[in-house]
Amino acid sequence: MNNENRQNTTINWYPGHMAKTRRLIKEKYDMIDIVYEVVDARIPFSSKIKDIYDIIGKKPKIIIMTKKDLCDIKKTKEWISYYENLGNHVLLLDLNKDTELDLLISMTHDIMKEVQEKRIKKGMKEKEIRALVIGIPNVGKSTLINRLCKRKVAGVGNNPGVTQNISWLKTSSDILLLDTPGILWPKLDQGDVALNLATFTAIKQEILPVDDVAVYILKQLSKHYPNILKEKYGVSKVMDDTVLDAYEAIGKKIGAIKNGEPDYDRISIKIVNDIKTEAIKGITFDRK
Repeated sequence: MNNENRQNTTINWYPGHMAKTRRLIKEKYDMIDIVYEVVDARIPFSSKIKDIYDIIGKKPKIIIMTKKDLCDIKKTKEWISYYENLGNHVLLLDLNKDTELDLLISMTHDIMKEVQEKRIKKGMKEKEIRALVIGIPNVGKSTLINRLCKRKVAGVGNNPGVTQNISWLKTSSDILLLDTPGILWPKLDQGDVALNLATFTAIKQEILPVDDVAVYILKQLSKHYPNILKEKYGVSKVMDDTVLDAYEAIGKKIGAIKNGEPDYDRISIKIVNDIKTEAIKGITFDRK
């Protein structure tokens, strides 16, 4: 098992469809009225597109934080306050609840009110609002779209890269959605961002060694959620010099001891999958 610290490693991962998506968005730019920027509430900083304003310019925007049921509400709300203080509209949503989706529709109409009133004064009808849905892979864009459309029109999965094309989709309200594939920026070189993205499956698992991601998860739980670490894995604390001890304890707990030694690969995969399958809840890894 390699316990080398790779947190400062620059990772280049920019599939061709992401560059294509940026071009297509720019081609449809004049048709877009408002932007829904979707982020994962568990990583409200790491999951934001770093150069989003290069893509959307000055279009009005709502930051939609998804996975409300999985995040640490208190810590995520600190990020909401931070973004609101910067002048952003922000909503933390549980996409399984229609009442919370109604909040998004209401906020959209409030933001577009001035535009619609100007049209009415000119004797024109209110326009069908066109919203760009944008975000990194696997933050809940497709789930949001399906819920707003009240039918399955976008693919949903636990792996990045499910949506491949760009298309306009009708909703049950008077909002038209532009669905786009998840996009990233060319270099992931900002502190723990790459590890956070790997932890919450925004980048493919092959990009970073699974043991690096698993150890990072254990350290984050140890630092911020020791009760979860203890309850889930029977370990009290994980630091650089106790990682191997932690793996041995976890191996014994989950029956992953092979020839008297921890089965490191199996244990690492188990830890990563516990996040992926949402077996661990109430966590937010980005900190102010």
